[in-house]
Amino acid sequence: MNYHTTRLSNGLRVIHEPSASEVTYCGYVICAGTRHEDAPDAGMAHFIEHMSFKGTKRRRACHISNGLERVGGDLNAFTNKQETVYHATVLRQDFRRAADFLTDIVFGSIYPQHEIDKEVEVICDEIDSYRDSPAELIFDEFEAMLYAGHPLGRDILGTPERLRQYTTADAVRFAQRHYRPENAVFFVYGDVDFNTVTHTLERQFTLVDEWPESHRSFSDETAGMPAQPTEQEEPLRIVEKDTHQAHVLIGGTTFGGADNRRFALMLLNNMLGGPGGNSRLNMSLREKAGLVYSADAYLSTYPDTGYWNVYFGCDAHDISRCRRIVERELRRFIDTPLSPAQLAAAKKQLCGQVGISCDSREGYALAMGKVFAHYNVHRNVQELLDSIRSITAAELQETAAEVYCPDRLRTLIYR
Repeated sequence: MNYHTTRLSNGLRVIHEPSASEVTYCGYVICAGTRHEDAPDAGMAHFIEHMSFKGTKRRRACHISNGLERVGGDLNAFTNKQETVYHATVLRQDFRRAADFLTDIVFGSIYPQHEIDKEVEVICDEIDSYRDSPAELIFDEFEAMLYAGHPLGRDILGTPERLRQYTTADAVRFAQRHYRPENAVFFVYGDVDFNTVTHTLERQFTLVDEWPESHRSFSDETAGMPAQPTEQEEPLRIVEKDTHQAHVLIGGTTFGGADNRRFALMLLNNMLGGPGGNSRLNMSLREKAGLVYSADAYLSTYPDTGYWNVYFGCDAHDISRCRRIVERELRRFIDTPLSPAQLAAAKKQLCGQVGISCDSREGYALAMGKVFAHYNVHRNVQELLDSIRSITAAELQETAAEVYCPDRLRTLIYR
């Protein structure tokens, strides 16, 4: 695989993979997400993401919003539990412009109070919109249920009450601690020379003021937190909602993204409720029983932990029947080994999906940046495919017995 990595003198890690496309994808992964907030700073990581577009020492908010769009490019960002990502899409000749804007907003933002007062209300509207969507809200509550008492259980958006208290000083304090080159990765996927990338970044950092010395250690981004959060003994939670249909999540915690068993779990998850119409849950719940419109299985991993879940919506009087069907399918994976033909077909399907997903260049670039940020390796798709192809039926059964064990299942119902 043709790729390049380096570490600049300021500690910034850089990963670059060339492509023949006229379009270049690049950005910063900041290893600061919801899990890195102190309890009083709930929602701060996402808040900082919004405010990074609202003014720097060199640019006003209107200049930032127009900076890449005027050349047809795109500048965007997102926050999750593990990181905050700022990314740009431009034609290759505009790479230096993209690197300039990205570096400026990430490391040069000043978080003006008059912009905070406006943007906080935008985030509060985002929270209200989210609360009006039970099919989305249930996922956050389920993660809070699994990771009760742990930073991973916090809501990414925070609360309106706390957000309205934030000031410029609060934002600067968080940024000085986390928005530092040694806590970041810059990624590039495009037809840009690697020396051009490094020289461009080195020049950009001459325009950025250095932050005061940080007291945070970046050698382990989960330092000070338990590797496997303690689960609440709450196997079932029912929340009364005034909705037309019931929303149900069934799942549990599992191992982290560095565990080799994750490949078997990926395959199990795809067979159970992946995007294919031939998934076991789609066939049993929709095609055979006609109880749901769709049933999907999801898998989320962090460096030190992870969780899986199954989601479906149904009529309230069908909840028990649907749950029994899901639990029966989970039990099948534990009790019945796949035949050689079934195993080969499942592997072929997942490998095909992985290959097709790589055709999304932006998604590929973002995944490359995040993997390098958290595991310090290049995301090698061929190695991923080889790992999937090497899975045995026995490994699937062993993984299913551990992850799908009935005693470990947690269920959340909105009805």
